[in-house]
Amino acid sequence: MDETMRLLDQLWLVWLFTLFAAIIAWAMWPRNKEKFERYGRIPFEGDDRHGE
Repeated sequence: MDETMRLLDQLWLVWLFTLFAAIIAWAMWPRNKEKFERYGRIPFEGDDRHGE
């Protein structure tokens, strides 16, 4: 049982690291640059929904 738990702990660590690396790679991919820059400007844009 201890050996199985140790294996699961190691697999969990590998899974989390792989997921983290995939998210970082997706965020840094050049194709996504324009989209993330547009999302980053959202807080600075005016809110035209209220007719102000």
